[in-house]
Amino acid sequence: MDVAGTLDRVFTRIASSIAAFAGQPGAFVLAVASIVIWGVTGPIFGYSDTWQLVVNTATTIITFLMVFLIQNSSNRDGAAMQAKLDELIRAVEGARSGFIGIEHMTDHQIEELRSALERECSDRDQSAERTVASLAERL
Repeated sequence: MDVAGTLDRVFTRIASSIAAFAGQPGAFVLAVASIVIWGVTGPIFGYSDTWQLVVNTATTIITFLMVFLIQNSSNRDGAAMQAKLDELIRAVEGARSGFIGIEHMTDHQIEELRSALERECSDRDQSAERTVASLAERL
């Protein structure tokens, strides 16, 4: 049995479930209710240091853990999106297969590629505009 694969599947299932719950209105209502309850109990506990420490510790722990869950979800979504786009590039006739895997390029390389594509599109647009203008003159 592959322990790493099992751990990965379990973590993915848990992370996906928590991320899905955290994105729901009910999670927001629960968070607001918790803060309201904490605030209402302030006078009961005399606004003590312990009372303040409870909310500070709880929010810090939740934030710390959510960062990892959100990053995991984002990484998984990004990888799935790249795989889908790569498949479209592979399957569409005339698409440039050189674009498959460009997410592994450096930021500078991607920026250079993006600039070249923008120039290419701009040149194409200008050529199309000249063709339309030429046709309009003939009419």
